[in-house]
Amino acid sequence: MIMKKSYLLAGGVAALLLTACGQEDTATGAAEQKEVLEMGTSAEFAPFESRNPQGDIVGFDIDLANYIADELGVELKITDMKFDGLIGALQNDRVDLVLAGMSATDARKENVDFSTEYNHSGEMFVSQKGSGLETLEDLEGLTVGVQLGTIQEEGAKSIIEEEAIDFELKALDDSGALIQEILSGRIDAAYMDKQVALGYIEAQGLDAFDDPTTASPGMAVAFPKGSDLVDDVNAVLAEMEESGKLDELKDKWLTDEQ
Repeated sequence: MIMKKSYLLAGGVAALLLTACGQEDTATGAAEQKEVLEMGTSAEFAPFESRNPQGDIVGFDIDLANYIADELGVELKITDMKFDGLIGALQNDRVDLVLAGMSATDARKENVDFSTEYNHSGEMFVSQKGSGLETLEDLEGLTVGVQLGTIQEEGAKSIIEEEAIDFELKALDDSGALIQEILSGRIDAAYMDKQVALGYIEAQGLDAFDDPTTASPGMAVAFPKGSDLVDDVNAVLAEMEESGKLDELKDKWLTDEQ
């Protein structure tokens, strides 16, 4: 185990110093010893986070979060919520961090802090088998779905404006709903994270093409502004990169066969 939370250590050192000097502790509770790490996620984003048939939340981000918690010596508690509510949960201190396949965009950095990036997937446009959709120009005049509050929602708007591709944008709560909209013919395509899309393509026999535009930011762990967890989590991520543990998790969850 490479470290404990800095505020746990700080609280312990302060208590020892006061005891050694024979001083009475007049600031009881000032350095709260927090042993549970509250994590927010949105479990509708396989293979990063989703529920298995038993109802448990599983995925790349879940394994990553558990590893981080073990290294920090704390218990992990996961709260499942809608993706577009995660930033607010951080701002209101309802969770300590978020792992939810969240891209570290400049807009989000105005409201939360991020770790170093731990994954970059890219995006794809997914459609029904035989749709014939192969380029951005093929989307002209069609309806494209995105998950509400995601980097893909922002990216789709940028494609409309910067690439001058005029398609209607439809935002839904989760990726599973997007696939149902494709299968029912209510949307023509869905703009999705590539790793998430690959799973649906294989399971549902769908067609897709890669987004040829500028790559989106990579995924990172999100924290409330000023969180003292950022450096600790970055150290764990660096150790995982060096040891090969991060690649091990990617091989487990993010291969094309998933």
